[in-house]
Amino acid sequence: MARTKAVLGTGARLSDYLSASLLARVVPAEEVHAVLNAHGCNSQRLRSFPAVAGVYYCMALSLYPEAAYEEVFAAVAQGLAWAAGAAEPARVAKSSISGVRSKIGAAPLADLVQRCCVALADPRDHQQAFFRGLRLVALDGSNFELPDEVDNVQHFGRPGSRTGVAGYPQAQCAVLVECATHAILGANIGPYRASEWEVCRPLLPRLQPGMLCLADRGFNGYEYWQQARASGAELLWRCAANRQLPVHQVLDDGSYLSAIYPGGVRRAQAREQAIVVRVIEYALPGADDTEPRYRLLTTLLDPGTAPALELAALYHQRWEVEAVFDELKTHLRQSRRVLRSKTAELVQQEFYGWVLAHYAVRWLLHQGAARHRVPHADLSFTGHVQLLRRAQPRSGAFPPRAAPSPPPLVQ
Repeated sequence: MARTKAVLGTGARLSDYLSASLLARVVPAEEVHAVLNAHGCNSQRLRSFPAVAGVYYCMALSLYPEAAYEEVFAAVAQGLAWAAGAAEPARVAKSSISGVRSKIGAAPLADLVQRCCVALADPRDHQQAFFRGLRLVALDGSNFELPDEVDNVQHFGRPGSRTGVAGYPQAQCAVLVECATHAILGANIGPYRASEWEVCRPLLPRLQPGMLCLADRGFNGYEYWQQARASGAELLWRCAANRQLPVHQVLDDGSYLSAIYPGGVRRAQAREQAIVVRVIEYALPGADDTEPRYRLLTTLLDPGTAPALELAALYHQRWEVEAVFDELKTHLRQSRRVLRSKTAELVQQEFYGWVLAHYAVRWLLHQGAARHRVPHADLSFTGHVQLLRRAQPRSGAFPPRAAPSPPPLVQ
């Protein structure tokens, strides 16, 4: 039996449909309208492709990386089954898509990451996401390739290679991740040659009291530590094994108290501004491809409440952020080599849409994990990407004015 194609009913709008979509359960239409209004780029009159639809379209780009722009829009709009009919929704031209994307820009999507990407783990039923009541998060950066366009090269830069320069310009990104759920809580993008800390620093406001932040060796300078500690979060960062750190007090568990000092000031002033840290040193005997010694710095100074052995074991959850980068680059974008956008502004827009799409998949996975009380690691990220890809075109097949309320997100 042939399938009857659905059409828009009289008075139905794409923005109405999207308010009931799967993506909009994670990024509510009210939030989208709020950020578009705040940036002065919301649609002021009825359009076939309003700005709010453009925002969801930017998220869907990462769900359908192999499809042309027009086909991605068709997948987003396919669920507009408002009433029975025989004609499919009108297709939107590529020029209209580009026009809406340019009007929106990157800032509204960056704001949506700030507003909507919240922590998912609940301490009542997800105890492995916490250490002594502290939510485990990790901070790290990575690079990815961009289309070889003049504006991208000028804004982001191009790495060198043995033959001169690399084939594609690259951007550098940083993410703050909830370790247990892989939910991205904050993201930023910057030029390839910017320092890693320069790209990570805008994420510090996403840290807050009640978190324990894990990070690798690039982030243990005095100023970095001071700025991150000002957020109120606790820190557990790796540092170079050959760094000179004075032993001020040896503690019962073998760790010791030390201090880090600011540079470029007189010795007396440096002593006044010193920050007390606890140093944990350990080895991994019998393990392959390990270093002779590992060293961690932490703000958790009491070995009674935070034993060194537990912190050393805990630190390796930092590698969960590497799994997040793998999910972003390999499983969500299906190993597509470069992003699509040809200008720096739209690269940034596409990046934040990419992050929001990843969060939507992780949110969906979290609902199943929480409902059936199974670890997130036991559920397939790729399987949930495919589920969202299949379900998104059907997710608008009910009137938005009677849409069910989404389940609450855990703050």
